[in-house]
Amino acid sequence: METIPQTNPKANYLAHKEAIDAAIAHVLESGWYILGREVDAFEREFAAYLGVKLAVGVASGTDALSLALRACGVVPGDFVLTVSHTAVATAAAIGLCGATPVFVDIGPDGYTMDPDRLENTIKRFRGGHLKAVVPVHLYGHPAEMGAIAEVARRYDLRVVEDCAQSHGATFRGKRTGTLGHVAAFSFYPTKNLGALGDGGLVATDSPELAEKIRLLREYGWKDRYVSAVEGQNSRLDELQAAVLRVKLPYLDAENESRRGIAAIYDSVLAGVGPLLPKTGSDVVHVFHQYVIRTPRRDALKAYLRDKGIGTLIHYPVPVHLQPAYAGRSRGEEHLPNTEKIVGQILSLPMFPELREEQVRTVAREIREWCGA
Repeated sequence: METIPQTNPKANYLAHKEAIDAAIAHVLESGWYILGREVDAFEREFAAYLGVKLAVGVASGTDALSLALRACGVVPGDFVLTVSHTAVATAAAIGLCGATPVFVDIGPDGYTMDPDRLENTIKRFRGGHLKAVVPVHLYGHPAEMGAIAEVARRYDLRVVEDCAQSHGATFRGKRTGTLGHVAAFSFYPTKNLGALGDGGLVATDSPELAEKIRLLREYGWKDRYVSAVEGQNSRLDELQAAVLRVKLPYLDAENESRRGIAAIYDSVLAGVGPLLPKTGSDVVHVFHQYVIRTPRRDALKAYLRDKGIGTLIHYPVPVHLQPAYAGRSRGEEHLPNTEKIVGQILSLPMFPELREEQVRTVAREIREWCGA
């Protein structure tokens, strides 16, 4: 019986193996491995792809978000609004700034921040300084950035997009990463644009913010070995930049493959039981994950495992209920939409190298389980 993994970064490497191996060999031959020509070139190329003026490569997506927040003036004691239904890295990045996350519920029909809940949370907030809002474009579907940006404008909040799962997605014709003051990307190997290790990038139209991030990522140096501000070590290395340069030109085509896979799931699974993902009319979804919902999630997961089909849960415990964060937020005590979905969500196999027959096998097994 063929096994079908939930994700497969090795397959993506193999799809570009010859070019990646040549790029790595070129870097090794150059003898320059940190913040060199490959990083400079990738920063320019990714900024051009997004449609922003500037991009700064850093060591990880978590660092990208933390440094973006610091550049926006977030300091210890501040509070930052974000969602609880996200990878814990979002909250961890806020904590790295010495700030505290304030959690906002997601909408009832999707998985991203509810703008009305955002405003309600701001109005009820007491006893601290709200500095920024971090909408997360979860699973590759953009958040409702029009309404979120308007709320942020009214309350003088910086908007820092978490684009770790939305490379290439668009909202009203603009790519995610161009919709706030600054944006953070991750290039973890399983991302739509993935490196062969950790990597991240901050994108912005602001020369001032970009310069702050460049200082912060390397010890605060303006002159080598002399720190103008307190910084850290968070540098995208030349090998990862070279790999990302090879893969970037294929990103849109691979995202289109993901949408094709999602369309097959949509067609075969329509009406059989599980709630399928919805796509807003004004967005282009890039399906970092294809997430269904069923009250019998654990039984379906076990059934598919027995059939050799890998699935994952993104994410099983909301951040506000995890031990490290429970009771710390000054947002809403309960997040009903978030808390409802975590026992129901299941991520099906999703990566651009999936063959059509594999996708149909997954969908057919789900139909069988549903008795359809």
